[in-house]
Amino acid sequence: MDKLVLLTKTTVESLTKPRSGETKFGEHCKVLTSTNGIYDNIKSLDVNYVILGIPEDIGVYANLGNTGASKAYEATIKVLLNIQSNPFTHADKVLVLGHLDFSEELETMTTLNRETPKDLKKIRQLVDQIDKEVSDAVYTIVKAGKTPIIIGGGHNNAYGNIKGTSLALHQSINAINLDAHTDFRALEGRHSGNGFSYAYAEGFLDKYFMFGLHENYTSQDIFNTLNSKKALNYNTFEDLEVRKNLSFTNELKRAIDHIYKKPFGIEIDCDAIKNIPSSAQTPSGFSVEKARQLIHFFGKHENATYLHICEAAPKKKQMNAVGKLITYFITDFIKSNIKNLKQQSYK
Repeated sequence: MDKLVLLTKTTVESLTKPRSGETKFGEHCKVLTSTNGIYDNIKSLDVNYVILGIPEDIGVYANLGNTGASKAYEATIKVLLNIQSNPFTHADKVLVLGHLDFSEELETMTTLNRETPKDLKKIRQLVDQIDKEVSDAVYTIVKAGKTPIIIGGGHNNAYGNIKGTSLALHQSINAINLDAHTDFRALEGRHSGNGFSYAYAEGFLDKYFMFGLHENYTSQDIFNTLNSKKALNYNTFEDLEVRKNLSFTNELKRAIDHIYKKPFGIEIDCDAIKNIPSSAQTPSGFSVEKARQLIHFFGKHENATYLHICEAAPKKKQMNAVGKLITYFITDFIKSNIKNLKQQSYK
């Protein structure tokens, strides 16, 4: 993991604000002191969860979307370290590993014009490089028997999450994706809109459920593809929340029936949540509470293998609010998952 920058104890102490009579998350979570022998160090720690940040939005830019997702990890870590450490939050079972440093790639991106085919190709090649680093990091965490919680970044990183997990487990995996979009677009060079289609084409992704697609932003060609493959299943936001043809609770059950027989990843795209600053912010989407319920529902299953929260793109005045949102998602997952987690190393 050449791009890994560890979160140090000194940084944790500088970001954590102690208060009399309280114990903060940052006072009890674990950190590593060296990247040497990182697999063995992660494996030997008495933790269940490993938090990894991916502060980049190159995949979003390559998909002609709005940038800003590179700020989500920074926003989250400042909030997460300052929530309460108590029997609900399980701070002592969490390793906050750090982040993958793509600052060089982000700098290169600023010199390229995505409206020019030659430059767009180069930008998408940068995403290929990011894929390798993300896949390697997730592979190491899962192989060590821990559960990754990945804070993005663009949804392009779903590919690295799926590939890394699949390689560590020696099998293809499944995925549930709360998203306004399928991210199952053409294999035209890597970007945030085709992480799942690439993972599926390369055999890392088996069954895939898309929860809450927006009908206005899903092409007929995509619907044709989804309807032609039994491994792919979906519902739409309009059927769930506008026309009320489908029950949210029943659809949660239908989705878990589609994916539960294999290890699966939980993918949360903040584009699906109403009024959350993101790469494709929507005025009409799921409530925060519905998103939290979904994370709780899938997180409590023993085959839940990772959580990925992506596409949040806060501006300066929105950092704290977005950090709080993602922290709620992280702790909802841990609270639901920890009782059912089967910890083991994969060889």
